[in-house]
Amino acid sequence: MSLHHEPDTDSVAFDFRELGERERYKLMIGTIVPRPIALVTTVDPKGRVNAAPFSFFNCLSADPPIVALGVENHADMSFKDTALNIRLTEVFTVNIVSHTIAEGMHLCAADFPPDMDELAAAGFTAVPGVKVASPWIREAPAAFECRRHLTLELGKSRQIILGEIVYAHYRSDVVDTERLRIDPARLDAIARLGGSTCSTIRDRFDMPTPSFAEWSVQAQQSETVA
Repeated sequence: MSLHHEPDTDSVAFDFRELGERERYKLMIGTIVPRPIALVTTVDPKGRVNAAPFSFFNCLSADPPIVALGVENHADMSFKDTALNIRLTEVFTVNIVSHTIAEGMHLCAADFPPDMDELAAAGFTAVPGVKVASPWIREAPAAFECRRHLTLELGKSRQIILGEIVYAHYRSDVVDTERLRIDPARLDAIARLGGSTCSTIRDRFDMPTPSFAEWSVQAQQSETVA
């Protein structure tokens, strides 16, 4: 392991170019937290539904409305079901994971055989998509139907799949339809930390961004007090 002690500080440093893939992975997933979890539903050309959770997931743009998935290939570099289905059908659905459906999401990460219904095993209800072929999960507090926008191939091991949101589903108590405000308490999403550890978003605080004028007044007041 490439570990460096930085002089005159209490810091240690790692040269990522000298670390192995697993070492980089452990440092990244333990540091870049919390990460939202996407429970992604896809469908193959024969109509078989697949569900899999991904914590390498986030929103990147609102215009166009783009979300991103980081999908790792199998050890032999073959595509996982999610990546293959998106490649073949050009669509997928991101279901947001609430605390209530966390256990079912976790079960969907198991290595189910292709002919077994993961959603049914997890106690989920598949609802047909409105704009895309992939279904959404009725028990999820929110779901985004997406069309593939762009796929970035990162070497042989991973793809970054960008999807454009074309339709959204919300449980009625989650969203204020007049103001388009999401109630975080009712969404009750969970996030991924390092290893197998997850967290909730139940402890929150507001921190409005100040204007430069507001900051200047506060700075002057602080100098006066000092």
